[in-house]
Amino acid sequence: MLNILTVCTGNVCRSPVAAQLLATRLGDLDVELQSAGTRARNGMSMTSEAMALATDRGVDPATTLAHRARLLADSHLRGTGLLLGMAREHRREIVELAPSSMRRAFTIRELARLCGAITDDDLRGAWSQAERSNEPGVRLEFMLRLIAAQRGLAPEPVTALDDDVVDPYGRSPEFYERSARELEPGLETVERIVRLTFE
Repeated sequence: MLNILTVCTGNVCRSPVAAQLLATRLGDLDVELQSAGTRARNGMSMTSEAMALATDRGVDPATTLAHRARLLADSHLRGTGLLLGMAREHRREIVELAPSSMRRAFTIRELARLCGAITDDDLRGAWSQAERSNEPGVRLEFMLRLIAAQRGLAPEPVTALDDDVVDPYGRSPEFYERSARELEPGLETVERIVRLTFE
């Protein structure tokens, strides 16, 4: 099984939406999606706007209703193959909690940007010579090493904010839609990478 964790601030908008959308897209694979927040109040529900974003995009309404926020802890990071912050501040806090996670922690938009020039064959080549290269977790680890090595080489974002998904909490429905649009390239990239690990 592959484990993926999405992280935002309150764990009531961006990270649960991302996790639920990925779980829906990857439901045919042995992948577990979880989410957490760096400032979460344990037990809070998703906002109604975040629930609507998820269900409008195919998530089972029961899944959105069942979500309860949880505060990010280092125990959530152990054994997790891919760590996805919704913004640079979340990636920074992940790495501060677990310094060894640097090469498997990205913002979701950064991941999409870094993968822009990497082909599927490049990703396959990253794990082709590894021991136990038939194991999805090993494949993912080597692909993420290749992607992380693009830092400083791939085209930089126009502004640092371009690696962040806007926080819609307490804002208008338009901000929620904007956050969903900003998530989409990252969701597509994660699905691409994960499906390659199970080839």
